[in-house]
Amino acid sequence: MTKKQEYTDDYPDKRLYLPGPTEVREDVIEEMAQPMFGHRMDRMTDLYTTIVEDTKTFLDTDDDVIVLSASGTEFWEATTLNLVDDRALALTCGSFSERQANVAERLGKDVDRLEHEWGEAVKPDEVREALEADEEGYDAVLAVMNETSTGVRNPIEEIGDVVKEYPDTFFVVDAISCLGGDYIDIEGHGIDAIFTSTQKAFGMPPGLAVCTVSEAAYEHEVDSDSASWYGGFQRCLDYYDRKGQTHSTPAIPLMLAYRKQMQHMLAEGHAARDDRHRQMAEYTREWAKEHFDTFAEEGYESQTVTCIENTQGIDVAATIEQVSEEYDFVFSNGYGDIGEETFRIGHMGEHTLETIKELTDAIEDVADL
Repeated sequence: MTKKQEYTDDYPDKRLYLPGPTEVREDVIEEMAQPMFGHRMDRMTDLYTTIVEDTKTFLDTDDDVIVLSASGTEFWEATTLNLVDDRALALTCGSFSERQANVAERLGKDVDRLEHEWGEAVKPDEVREALEADEEGYDAVLAVMNETSTGVRNPIEEIGDVVKEYPDTFFVVDAISCLGGDYIDIEGHGIDAIFTSTQKAFGMPPGLAVCTVSEAAYEHEVDSDSASWYGGFQRCLDYYDRKGQTHSTPAIPLMLAYRKQMQHMLAEGHAARDDRHRQMAEYTREWAKEHFDTFAEEGYESQTVTCIENTQGIDVAATIEQVSEEYDFVFSNGYGDIGEETFRIGHMGEHTLETIKELTDAIEDVADL
């Protein structure tokens, strides 16, 4: 049985290079220390309408936006309940895409998997073949844009163009570990719902989930008998239209932090933010190939998380611990079955090329590369 481990309040600060949570600006953290106010006050309307509309501006979308006090995991459940009446096609290529399929099954949906080995990306032609071969028709295609466990970035744009050819099939995208650091034209590629968590490429504290909703997805959910209660599109969006607030009590301090960080994101601009993340990813991949190798299929590497194949057989856990102790930097081991075979560097949020180089220098020193 787990025993209490006293929180002592004297831990050293560590710079985070994880696949999330990631670094948060000091002024964003400070925003959370404002005096509390009621979630039905006019001040809350001002706050929530600001973050919702600013998010639409940043993502360059006219689709509706929901910001909920939750992990991004909430939208695995909500989009499945809202858009999958009976059957879904899940595109799996790693732990999190597999988990998305498992969630749909636990919710009683009939799920067909288009399965891939870890490290491989899903190809558009494979999706087309699966949709053409199915005689009953799928309610939705479920996909992960950025497979955090393997560092694979699926070609969501091309997959979305294929799904658009099937107007009765919704396209649902988990972009939890990349949205905000990897630009995508949401409406241009027929994405009906795309969602993320704020502690990843948005560079905010954990605890909020963001989802865009197409008009077609909203209208379908209105007529659904099995829609999510907490993450129901109609419940969330109709309340926003009437009140400019959330239907249930929100995490107000986190939304204050969201407002401040979104100001930074808008000032940088989505294109510039995308370019900065691309530069960090390219450098990290080059460094990885010089000393190790990359795990993801070539040409399909993530822009926010690099999964590095441990070709030198270093002690990953020991290296992570020593880098943490000597440099106060924290990066991540591999995930699941590839834990010791790989390690991962998160280059997202507010990191820069310079801060990523500081980490790789530290790894070289500790691992004697």
